[in-house]
Amino acid sequence: MRRKTWAKGPESQTIEMLNAALRIVQSVPYRVTVRWLFYRIFPLGYYPAGAKGDKGKAYKTFDQTLCYARYGYWNGWRPDTLADDTRAVIFRAGGYPSKAEAMGALNERLKKAAEAKIDHFHRQNNYIELWYEARAMSSQFKHYTKAIDLVPMSGQASFDFKWRLAKGLEESAEIYQKPIVVLYFGDEDLSGHTIQNAILEDVRVWSKAPFEFVRCGLTEAQAIEFDVPPNFEKQGYQWEGLPDEAAAKIIKESVARYVSDDLLDKSSKEGERVSAKCLKKVKRAIGIMGDET
Repeated sequence: MRRKTWAKGPESQTIEMLNAALRIVQSVPYRVTVRWLFYRIFPLGYYPAGAKGDKGKAYKTFDQTLCYARYGYWNGWRPDTLADDTRAVIFRAGGYPSKAEAMGALNERLKKAAEAKIDHFHRQNNYIELWYEARAMSSQFKHYTKAIDLVPMSGQASFDFKWRLAKGLEESAEIYQKPIVVLYFGDEDLSGHTIQNAILEDVRVWSKAPFEFVRCGLTEAQAIEFDVPPNFEKQGYQWEGLPDEAAAKIIKESVARYVSDDLLDKSSKEGERVSAKCLKKVKRAIGIMGDET
């Protein structure tokens, strides 16, 4: 069944909202979700037509309005304008259209195979991981951090997932032989703290490796400082309600307390030099495959 869109185009109020929302989407260097965008557009006073004053209805109408805009390619909107981190296609078909392109791609794989990463955590004073409540936050954390493992909880974590986290910390303790710090980011509301405490309680019991657990945000003080709008569904504040520059500040400052960028960059550059030498030796041994036809 085909998804509906507007028969005569959106109303003027909705046009104004859609244009403002698209400007917000284009203002950040990563893809965002509907929920994230709603928390950015709602405080500005934009409401879908017929939903002003009712936040719950506004969100549902906003979601439907964006579906119409994306499906109809309306004024710069596209089906892929927003991210959906909960669904993914399992790709199985495809390939290269010719032997030459296949050889070129294989040559690129050789470069990847020759890549030698130097783990900066062997030089840092601490080993850290970044844990956060919602998978929708992943794009943001990928953009503002590097060379640190990211652990999205996707809400209440399963026993199996928490067990694997505990065993992973034990493995990291064995590898790095230095203090472990978990930096946690989540919503400032009852469910956000419940999710955090449930994870922490079980992982501490199941992990033989000691670790420091630091809640970096969102806190009520941060919500007030950065003028985060209250959650429209329940009491408290959502991480997604943070302005992007505020979220970047919290993330970067939290990581900087435990990770030296100089040591990280030094390790990265050493890895690049080793990779270049390794690739030369591989190509010398088997020839430059990209030149074959």
